[in-house]
Amino acid sequence: MALFTVLVVAIGFDCFTATADDRPNVVIVLVDDMGYSDVGCYGGEIETPNIDRLAAGGLRFTQFYNAGRCCPTRASLMTGLHPHQVGIGHMTEPPERSLGFEGAYQGYLNQECTTLAQVAKSAGYKTMMAGKWHLGFHEQNTWPCERGFDRFYGCLAGGFNYFRPSGNRLMVEGNEVVETGEDFYATDSLTDMACRYIGESLEQDDAPFFLYLAYNAPHWPLNSKWEEFQKYRGRYTAGWEPLMKARFDKQVELGFWGQDMPRAEHVGPDWDSLTDKQRDDLDARMAAYAGCIDSIDQNIGKLTEHLRELGELDNTIIFFLSDNGSCQEGGPLGRGDEAMVKNPPEGVGGVRLGKAWANASNTPFRLYKHFVHEGGACTPMIAHWPAGIPQEDHGDLVRQFAYLPDFMATLLELSGGKYPSEVPPHVGASFLKTLKGDRTPVHTRPIFWEHEGNAAMRDGDWKLVREYKKPWELYNLSDDRCELQDLSRSNAERRQSMVRQWEDWATKHSVAFPERFNMYEYLKQLEKN
Repeated sequence: MALFTVLVVAIGFDCFTATADDRPNVVIVLVDDMGYSDVGCYGGEIETPNIDRLAAGGLRFTQFYNAGRCCPTRASLMTGLHPHQVGIGHMTEPPERSLGFEGAYQGYLNQECTTLAQVAKSAGYKTMMAGKWHLGFHEQNTWPCERGFDRFYGCLAGGFNYFRPSGNRLMVEGNEVVETGEDFYATDSLTDMACRYIGESLEQDDAPFFLYLAYNAPHWPLNSKWEEFQKYRGRYTAGWEPLMKARFDKQVELGFWGQDMPRAEHVGPDWDSLTDKQRDDLDARMAAYAGCIDSIDQNIGKLTEHLRELGELDNTIIFFLSDNGSCQEGGPLGRGDEAMVKNPPEGVGGVRLGKAWANASNTPFRLYKHFVHEGGACTPMIAHWPAGIPQEDHGDLVRQFAYLPDFMATLLELSGGKYPSEVPPHVGASFLKTLKGDRTPVHTRPIFWEHEGNAAMRDGDWKLVREYKKPWELYNLSDDRCELQDLSRSNAERRQSMVRQWEDWATKHSVAFPERFNMYEYLKQLEKN
């Protein structure tokens, strides 16, 4: 199961003595499987004027980290803890079966944590969610309305069909399955319901609201609307190398880095070595992906316009981010063609992007979803808050690194909510000072990752990272953001010290190592037995 969420947080008060009327709304918009360079304000050619407008009136983080994959990211975001601490060290239980596990890999959100919604509620916020949950399926006590949300509309499972959710991947409102009509399109429907929830909340009273808007797009199947697909059809016929160069050049122009910074190479075959049919299908796959992102942008415009009409936009803080880097799960070249976009199959079959295009989407980094190298674990994060971010900082790049658990710390400081003493302390640091203009580090202590044996630790500019069963690598990100010059041999003492720190962290948080735990491999073994 994969969960794709868009996060927007709205908060707008300067001190805890403010009245409820003065406090900001919180909106977190999380998208699913979108790469670092896809949207315009991060270097992309996909038309995203509404997202770009948020960035122009807010801040863009250049080093914001996720957990490398759908549900671990959602778990960490929602709780302020590491995924293993809350039961989602690998993935959530499949919708087809309940596993009955306990502990770090049980596959559903445990009761030894609190959520952003519960914290917001403790501060008097109305709490609502529209989108992909992916934090527990079989037990109702793991569902959104049992974990702090007043209102919920979305899918409990991971990926689902944008036009016709089916099987165990149906839409739910509250705790009840609901039907979808012929005109249903997930990206539109989730936004419409979010806008409805906001409007109804403000009709009741003037309490601030917390909204978690978690889109399933652009997670596979890449169910682009036909009109959006046609808009991008033919734009990718030159292949991945020119696309990566164009995106990198635009990032240089936007000030992300210098032209002389080494960047990752493409991972696909030489474009000219492919057949005409292969190149045509590849253009179609990337056009479908771009179409899904274009629809997200249109809906961000719908949401922000709704907030403006209600007089709430200035005092709403909106965070926009992706749950992991672009997705390579469709194989080296992906799958699907124009016919599959025009007549999408039932269920979650359909177009997939593939490794070569995913690598291009993550320009200038290497690797992708599943991994905790920069291409998998570092994605866009935009903060928009007219009432809180100083005018002179609008459009700025924030180069201080931050990560998912920081949302809990930030929400606590923004809202004045209460964090329960009976659950483990949250592991993040508030970046409210960063939003207010302070450019000192958010983190002065190391941060850690693990997913499927892929592991990392960041301490200042130094990053220790590895792919499963491969040696530890060491990089100084201050002059090697793309992790191309491994310094593990020339800095062996630093490497070993960081390895010990990572192993201490992993042991403390019940991480399976040196052998990993993979739920899907476990299930295959059960079937064999």
